[in-house]
Amino acid sequence: MCGICCSVSFSVEHFSKDLKEDLLYNLKRRGPHSTKQLFRADEYYQCLFSGHVLHLRGVLTAQPLEDERGNVFLWNGEVFSGIKVEDEENDTQIMFNYLSSCQNDSDILSLFSQVQGPWSFIYYQASNHHLWFGRDFFGRRSLLWHFSNLGKNFCLSSVGAQMSEVADQWQEVPASGIFRIDLKSTSISKSVVLKLYPWKCISKENVIKECVNSLTQISANLPTFVSVVENEAKLYLKEPVVPLNKMLPQASFATHCSNISSMPPTRQTLQGFLADGNMKERVQQLIDVLSIAVKRRVLCLPRDENLTPSEDVKSSDRKANVAILFSGGIDSMVLATLADRHIPLDESIDLLNVAFMTKEKTIPTSSNKKGRKQKTCASLEDSSEESFKNAAAAADPDKQCSVPDRITGRAGLKELQAANPFRIWNFVEINVSLEELQNLRRTQIRHLVQPLETVLDDSIGCAVWFASRGIGRLVTQDEVKSYQSNAKVVLTGIGADEQLAGYCRHRVCFQTHGLEGLNKEIEMELGRISSRNLGRDDRVVGDHGKEARFPFLDENVVSFLNSLPIWEKANLTLPRGIGEKLILRLAAMELGLTTSALLPKRAMQFGSRIAKMEKNNEKASDKCERLQVISLENFSVEKEITM
Repeated sequence: MCGICCSVSFSVEHFSKDLKEDLLYNLKRRGPHSTKQLFRADEYYQCLFSGHVLHLRGVLTAQPLEDERGNVFLWNGEVFSGIKVEDEENDTQIMFNYLSSCQNDSDILSLFSQVQGPWSFIYYQASNHHLWFGRDFFGRRSLLWHFSNLGKNFCLSSVGAQMSEVADQWQEVPASGIFRIDLKSTSISKSVVLKLYPWKCISKENVIKECVNSLTQISANLPTFVSVVENEAKLYLKEPVVPLNKMLPQASFATHCSNISSMPPTRQTLQGFLADGNMKERVQQLIDVLSIAVKRRVLCLPRDENLTPSEDVKSSDRKANVAILFSGGIDSMVLATLADRHIPLDESIDLLNVAFMTKEKTIPTSSNKKGRKQKTCASLEDSSEESFKNAAAAADPDKQCSVPDRITGRAGLKELQAANPFRIWNFVEINVSLEELQNLRRTQIRHLVQPLETVLDDSIGCAVWFASRGIGRLVTQDEVKSYQSNAKVVLTGIGADEQLAGYCRHRVCFQTHGLEGLNKEIEMELGRISSRNLGRDDRVVGDHGKEARFPFLDENVVSFLNSLPIWEKANLTLPRGIGEKLILRLAAMELGLTTSALLPKRAMQFGSRIAKMEKNNEKASDKCERLQVISLENFSVEKEITM
């Protein structure tokens, strides 16, 4: 994982050979192991390339890379499959080698169509003055763009600046395909034209419609002096996943489910589904493909395997290389169980569990009609909150930290310890006070969440930032001690709810529009996950010099789930705790999990209680005033705060 940046100017008076202090600072936080800058000047334009590397595989390779022809490459990604990369090789160098051998645009598109794994990149082709850039199909790596001075300057960067004269200057590069700009032509014409090479499915039926929609959506968010057009040759990238199976059952779904709709949320109910041979086979296929996805993500990182005997450390002292954002819910429990299969037994695994310390208070009930629908939806995910109160008081004397995710997290820890008592499971209790939240949001977090700006973005962005930072405590029978996770790889379960109807809005959609509507909702979820979640989460986790990895968004996992009809993935006629993410719950049962297989979905903002910290009358979609930019005069002082 890296921080990459390219600043381009078509005007000498507007160009600087140095990045702004705050932008350089943010990039260095993402890439602590190597920093390098490269300047390219032409009579028509000037480019500054800046690379900051978090070393996770092969030989440490400083970026930007350049070859004898003057081509320059910046890569923030992981090649997990599709392109051959040996264990001792660095995928940045491998990708650059392939790019340097490409003879035309089609070769470049063919290369990126083959890559399986998260990526964003910037590639300068010196011979024809072309600058290529883009993000992977799901947008798992952040890339922002910023146009200024009426097109005389633009910048591409993994992360934005911490202050800005105009709040919305930085925007996410859409994960719609790969973009190309002709720098020489732009300088001469004084017009910024971005050529798009879109992602397209091999089936041709709605190819043109998809591209037109993409162009319209992208252009709507850009300054008037920037235009986006499809490339003249109509070339495109091949989508890395199969289309969503929208098949509907022949009989009415009510009839199809009539014998099981009243089943209670019990282990026996799940076992009844596993008695169906076809369903059991599907569940095993999911376990297999997800296990491979996890294996690639937990083994593809440097380890202490080459230590001499004198340098070797005791198993109990061997630090964790992998951490998991851990609530004890079904997603994180399955990831932990599969990670346990593949991570060497003498390594510990860090389970990062965040709680926001709230004082007990009465929450007023809003009578606003507009808020009724959301309140109903939120209460579905948070409805079991009261049932945790008594258990919380008994489990933790510090009631402020006994949020729902802490309770389920501890229960999940016991399940994992029972499944593998030989593994050291570090359950890291990360407790965040209101004062700490407000201070670090102001100085470090909010510019990472931006350009996203809603209350929901604030809640999840802050929760993920504190969780992935990994500063907390370990509580055992014998002691309570401070602990900081140094694991550079952080697994997260994002993608499971989107694909398996895990959110309460999916249940509402099903009740209103049936299976056809639910299929459309799930298709939309995957289509917008790049702009709604993944860029933000990559910036937030990457700020700690760590890399977020998303097993549920592995291309093979998504293709497998897309190939199944909706009723084999979820059954929303069943109660919460069974119906949503049904196939994943069955997989958990097959993996030997118990209580966690039946836990209903609870959103992170409710489970960690960050949603209760400051204001109770906000809607998730409201613009969040706490995410406004900080001023230049405050930046130099505030960034010195120790985190």
